[in-house]
Amino acid sequence: MAKKEQDLQQVVEDALAEQKVPHVKFKGIDPRNIDVDRLTKPSKETRQERWGKGLTFLAIILIGVLIVAIIGFVGMHGLATFIDNKVNIFHFLFSTDWNPGAGKNHVGAAAMIVTSFAVTLLAAIIATPFSIAVALFMTEYVSGKRVQILQSFMELLVGIPSVVYGFIGLMVVVPAVRAVFGGTGFGILTATLILFVMVLPTITSLTVDAFKAIPKELRKSSAALGATKWQTIYHVVLRAARSRIMTAIIFGMARAFGEALAVQMAIGNAVLMPYNLVSPAATLTSQLTSQMGNTVMGTLPNNALWSLALLLLIMSLVFNFLVHLIGKKG
Repeated sequence: MAKKEQDLQQVVEDALAEQKVPHVKFKGIDPRNIDVDRLTKPSKETRQERWGKGLTFLAIILIGVLIVAIIGFVGMHGLATFIDNKVNIFHFLFSTDWNPGAGKNHVGAAAMIVTSFAVTLLAAIIATPFSIAVALFMTEYVSGKRVQILQSFMELLVGIPSVVYGFIGLMVVVPAVRAVFGGTGFGILTATLILFVMVLPTITSLTVDAFKAIPKELRKSSAALGATKWQTIYHVVLRAARSRIMTAIIFGMARAFGEALAVQMAIGNAVLMPYNLVSPAATLTSQLTSQMGNTVMGTLPNNALWSLALLLLIMSLVFNFLVHLIGKKG
């Protein structure tokens, strides 16, 4: 330790001796009175930095443990249907016979899988043109307070609880569909219209960010070549932002695929293969929310519902993988 202190003393003395700039020269410093211990101990800022790094790593570890725990818990219970109850996985994926209480040969989720994808795809197909149009209007045609007003409307749509959307669908959309198309009013069409409104702000906000990220020089260069406003939008803006637009659409689909309460209130919640858009049906999420409280832990009906949850988790991972894949290519 004494050797290190002597070396540090020598470094300080050399620095003071070699100081050549008069207006910043150290004055009143006696090399013999240098507090070597103070120079060798960590400063307050160094201790704060170590604490910050430690807390950051601790948060990352906790988040990682939480993610692994969720995946492990859902996976353990979801796979019990196939390991403990000996349900055939192909029967589970492709059969439409859903009555787990009657035995392992009646655990078929195909109707719910088809309905979930149908509702998600239709909602995304309907919402995407509206979202792109609103995003173009907010970024290319208006500015200032009008953009803020539109942004406030989008944030308001995001902040409305799912149960409110479901209640509005139950009281307004269901009677309207019943009056126009007949039937009970419950079905894929009703759920699609509700999800369209719910995913609209998500796709719109991400698309707005995509358009704002495009350099202004591209627009100016297009205008300098004689292109009109719409030609610039169509040939430059949309093409430059298409990877981010696809990312926005996938995020919207993930939002629609995982929605439970609003869909349950509007789709009819009947586990049947849909033969049209206005017949009652059920999604993976609607069946989970309506039946999980009516089963006993560890039984086949309960494990079958956990298998539906595992399927939803896998689809969420697939959506995230697609987002990273598109972003990588973009």
